Amino acid sequence: MDVRPNQTIYINNLNEKIKKEELKKSLYAIFSQFGQILDIVALKTLKMRGQAFVIFKEIGSASNALRTMQGFPFYDKPMQIAYSKSDSDIVAKLKGTFKERPKKIKPPKPAPGAEEKKDKKKKPTSAENSNPNTQTEQPPNQILFLTNLPEETNEMMLSMLFNQFPGFKEVRLVPNRHDIAFVEFTTELQSNAAKEALQGFRITPTHAMKITFAKK
Repeated sequence: MDVRPNQTIYINNLNEKIKKEELKKSLYAIFSQFGQILDIVALKTLKMRGQAFVIFKEIGSASNALRTMQGFPFYDKPMQIAYSKSDSDIVAKLKGTFKERPKKIKPPKPAPGAEEKKDKKKKPTSAENSNPNTQTEQPPNQILFLTNLPEETNEMMLSMLFNQFPGFKEVRLVPNRHDIAFVEFTTELQSNAAKEALQGFRITPTHAMKITFAKK
């Protein structure tokens, strides 16, 4: 009866009140840390309510996600995660066209790259990321300042990302500014651990989050 590990995980016990688009964005935000996601399927039909499929490119990513996020409180309900019983269409196509890269997944790629190149002219993000010490204007403290957040960022998404680190206290969004936020921890050691782990984390494929210590 055991389902063999595969690239697709099946999640149920999801909060049925959440809108489909918000659900997919939030699932992407918390599962993309485990590896490249090919697709997220969430249907709002009666039969499929409270359920979703997350399709990873690699089986290892799916296994990691299943182990780490099992029982994770997502919109106040613990997630129940299992491997999907059958390959999703995308994975089946991938296996069928294993040698040539599937065309379906390729097209979105160039755009983010082009945007990043433009960004690099404006801000030396690559230098900052390779050497975090270039951002030492602010001394370490327990509050982190997040920038370059995508438009759809909400408090729940950020809470779920930072919640996994010890000492997490709260997320504070800035009214009328979707691109910045503050995250507070109990100590500066704890905030620093979260900063190191999530520096450059992509909430969406085009937005790499920048984290610095907040001004005191």
